Amino acid sequence: MISDIINQQSSKVPATQPSGLVLVYGVFITTAVLVFHWIAEGEFSAVLTLSAVFQCLAFCLLGVHALSSGGIQGISAKSLQLEAIALVCRLSSTTWLDGYLPSDQTGDYLYQVFDALSLAMVLWLLHRVLNVQRKTYALDDDALPVTPFALGSLVLACLLHGDLDDRPVFDTLWMCGLFTGAVAVLPQLWVMTRNRTSAPAMTSHFVAVMAFSRMLSGSYMWHAHTEITCEPWIKDFNHAGYAILAGHAVQLLLLADFGYFYVKNLATRGLHSPLELPESFVV
Repeated sequence: MISDIINQQSSKVPATQPSGLVLVYGVFITTAVLVFHWIAEGEFSAVLTLSAVFQCLAFCLLGVHALSSGGIQGISAKSLQLEAIALVCRLSSTTWLDGYLPSDQTGDYLYQVFDALSLAMVLWLLHRVLNVQRKTYALDDDALPVTPFALGSLVLACLLHGDLDDRPVFDTLWMCGLFTGAVAVLPQLWVMTRNRTSAPAMTSHFVAVMAFSRMLSGSYMWHAHTEITCEPWIKDFNHAGYAILAGHAVQLLLLADFGYFYVKNLATRGLHSPLELPESFVV
């Protein structure tokens, strides 16, 4: 549905017009408000579902960029691959087990629906990047290897997973999804630093909205981490809860410098301007 709306808008206005961006922001912010107040009835656990809503928004922003500009400049396929792995790992648990779901009504179906929509968007974007619009894909810039990040996340998940699902394989996969999602932004930042001109507005919005999504899930985990039980390695130390907080903290630390330049660009040049990163910005 979103892609149909974007196609209609892009056929009416030039790619430089803000219609697609404003429309997608408006749709998802309205959805988030309705989900929180109408379906979740203001329950705090719905913050986790709102995180999934804004994650879906982030991928839709990349979809707007791909459709409206006619190219996929500035999009990292490696980052999308890591995001796909993270979503598959999380959905392998949340679609049939209750351990890591919001406790309000959104945990019954809506949380998983937004993760599934995000996965569908990621796979569609990968198809655009690697096939349909491959000529505009900066392959040489997107050179950061992703296998070490995926394997490292899996190893850490094996060691640090909780036991809320009471199924070690799926507890491990859920934790692997969290760790992989935390480092998935690195290839995208790598592409941005290799492009010394400027980053397209949509890709900078994508990174910023993903950061906001992680802030929401991190705020929920900050309050809930003591309830995430595990089999301690050291006395009664709850390593799983702190590992989850550490995963969120790592991503926010990775994005700290980007956040400064993004907010500065937003305040001085507006919502639709490309993001110019200084040469001192490195990953």
